[in-house]
Amino acid sequence: MKIVVTGTRGIPNIMGGVETHCEELFPRMAKRGFDVTLIRRSNYVKGEVDGVPAKDLKEWKGVKLVTLESPKKKSFEAIIHTFRTINEAKRLGADVLHIHAIGPALLVPYAKLLGMKVVFTHHGPDYDRDKWGFAAKTILKMGERMGCMFADDVIVISNVIKNLIARKYGRTKNVHLIYNGVSEPEICDYPEYFEELGIEKGKYILGMCRFVPEKNLHHLVEAFVKWKKSHTDLTDSKDLASSVNDIKLVLAGDTDFEDSYSLGLKEMARKNGVVLTGFIKGRKLHSLLTNCRCYCLPSSHEGLPIALLEAMSYGVKVVVSDIPANLEVGLPKEDYFHCGNVDELADKLGKIIEQPLQHIDYDMSKYDWEKIADEVADIYRKYEK
Repeated sequence: MKIVVTGTRGIPNIMGGVETHCEELFPRMAKRGFDVTLIRRSNYVKGEVDGVPAKDLKEWKGVKLVTLESPKKKSFEAIIHTFRTINEAKRLGADVLHIHAIGPALLVPYAKLLGMKVVFTHHGPDYDRDKWGFAAKTILKMGERMGCMFADDVIVISNVIKNLIARKYGRTKNVHLIYNGVSEPEICDYPEYFEELGIEKGKYILGMCRFVPEKNLHHLVEAFVKWKKSHTDLTDSKDLASSVNDIKLVLAGDTDFEDSYSLGLKEMARKNGVVLTGFIKGRKLHSLLTNCRCYCLPSSHEGLPIALLEAMSYGVKVVVSDIPANLEVGLPKEDYFHCGNVDELADKLGKIIEQPLQHIDYDMSKYDWEKIADEVADIYRKYEK
């Protein structure tokens, strides 16, 4: 059975929640016997994978890779690439086209007209993201409508999204709640990397996500600076000043398109001694997750944040905004702060810094990628000929 996947920038090692989702899910679908082809956007396929130029990869962990050109403009790249992908999927003889995210879902009716079965995964109402203007938000809303009305099956990654599409479009049939997943944590140390960054185990707060406005990383920087200043001003003690200065804020991530927000955030971070790692994967990321004092996600918009689930899988303390997607994870009340309230966030960070280092055993059973892959496989098998 041939499955063609679109709506993602690509895999492997490409930044983004949808990209991480696809990187985890589709090798598992290939292991379950499906013929999976994932179509990538050329301008994101960079660097090397296991010593091979990423652009030359034709297969990765059983998933066939096709790379098509896409425009280097965020307003048009997804829709134009999706149009080209649908035509390629038809040429390849796809039994099922799996479309990710509401922007690409605008072309679900076109895929249906070409005779393909369409599975659409709704990763969240992207029109709520701060980076989009009126025209883009309108197109994204239309994409959500087309996906929810015309896809054969709709996968939603949270109850928040399930309730949203039932309310807005009356879509309740063939709607499947399948959460994002998280892999087993790779507990490790990387002393050389920590020395390079100038940080110590257990003495840093970690923010890990893309540098886009809705993630509110500027609020995290402001809160950290506010905590640091309040403690430095309390006393003239050199010992206390030294211990305050030992605590760092580390931001792991970057942006796809450099803009005024990402440039401003980086400048703000540098002025305040924040450690910027850039986009990282593998051992560097695992070591940061293993040894952080807490992970913070202050965003105003999420679907179901994989980065938060990853941090939880490492047993680290987390502090997140009280938006619906984060509340659905079901953390203790003290782990939430009111979205946008910098003073409250600073207070919560301060309490975590002043307490002994914590390790928490979260229940991650419903975020098991193997279970998730089985549930997606059940949907595909409905269309076996």
